[in-house]
Amino acid sequence: MYRKASSGRFIGLSTFLIVIVMAVFTWVMYGMALQVFKMTDIMIELNDSIKTMVASTVSMSEDMHRINANMSDMNVNMANMDGSIASMDTKMGNMSGSIATLSNDMHIMGASMNKMTYDVGQATYAFSNPMSYMWGNPFPF
Repeated sequence: MYRKASSGRFIGLSTFLIVIVMAVFTWVMYGMALQVFKMTDIMIELNDSIKTMVASTVSMSEDMHRINANMSDMNVNMANMDGSIASMDTKMGNMSGSIATLSNDMHIMGASMNKMTYDVGQATYAFSNPMSYMWGNPFPF
C-alpha cells in the first residue's frame, strides 16, 4: 500500500487535480473580483449622478423663484389686457360690417369663375388641337 500511495502516477494525478482545483478557485475569485470592481465603478457613477441631481435641484429651485416673479408680472399684464380687449371688441364690431361687404363681393366673383373656367377650357382645347378649328368647325377661320 505504501508503494501504491507513493507511486509516480498517484503523485502526478494528485498534483494535477490540485492544480485544477486551484485553477478553478482562482478563476472563481477572479470573476468575483471583476464583479466587485464593476460594482465599485457603478457606485462611483451613482455618486456623480447624485451630485448632478443635487445641482439640478438647486437650479430648479432658482428657476421656480423666477417663475413666481414672472407669474406676478403676468397677473398685472392680464389686468391691463382687460382694457385692451374692450377696445378690441369695438373694433371687431366695425370689422363685422366690412366682412358682410366682402362676402357679397366674393359671391359676385364666384359667379364669374364659371365663365372664366369655361373660357380657360376652350383656350386649352385650342392650344392642344390647333387644327380642329380648320376641319371641326362649320366656320373654320
